[in-house]
Amino acid sequence: MPNAKADNQASILWTANDTPLSSAYDDTYYSKEGGREETGHVFLAGNGLPDRWRTMPDFTIGELGFGTGLNFLQTYHRFMATAPKDHRLTFISFEAFPMNPGAMIRALSPWPDLASLTRPLLAIWPPSAGWHTIPFEKAALHLAVGDANATIAEMPRKADAWYLDGFSPAKNPELWGEALMAAVFRNTKDGGTFATYTAAGWVRRNLEAAGFMVERRRGFGRKREMLAGMKNRHGDTAGSRAKEAE
Repeated sequence: MPNAKADNQASILWTANDTPLSSAYDDTYYSKEGGREETGHVFLAGNGLPDRWRTMPDFTIGELGFGTGLNFLQTYHRFMATAPKDHRLTFISFEAFPMNPGAMIRALSPWPDLASLTRPLLAIWPPSAGWHTIPFEKAALHLAVGDANATIAEMPRKADAWYLDGFSPAKNPELWGEALMAAVFRNTKDGGTFATYTAAGWVRRNLEAAGFMVERRRGFGRKREMLAGMKNRHGDTAGSRAKEAE
């Protein structure tokens, strides 16, 4: 991928309102209109959370694009507040170029109530290439550092929900390609879901080709639309219906 540092750490710039921006992909790590609010609208609400994990004692989330860690931290924060005491969260995330520790602290500084949850991350940051497991009180974070197109084959378990949160598809097409979306589908449980901030037509087509049922929903902030969808638990997929219609 272009312009990455030799040590595989992300190269970060900062916008006027102190939002982190990748110099490699010329895109921000989260919405300038509110990163935490974006996580809530796109990924939590988009996957029907926290309602679903209230009824499932062991819930698994997969994520493409760990970035600042905000999605994980906000998800775990909500899980701690809403899940039954004996329930557990498994969060599996993929990141090619981790931030350096200082940039991560700065990126998360608008939300001081997440600081205590960030400490286990900083204890191993920046992570080396390969898989890392970071334990939390009611969760386990499995982080794969490297190209998700390769490391997703080693995913330890299938996901109940996916956060598709790579940089803009136009600038980071490798994280939205047909083969990777097919791998995401294979690593989704029957009845599992996905959500993403983008509504790009070719991303939607790749998700449908993989087998997901896909729908457009209201986007966050200035984005008019986003995508969300499901792997039908009865095996009736968008791809199979399209084939039958031919």
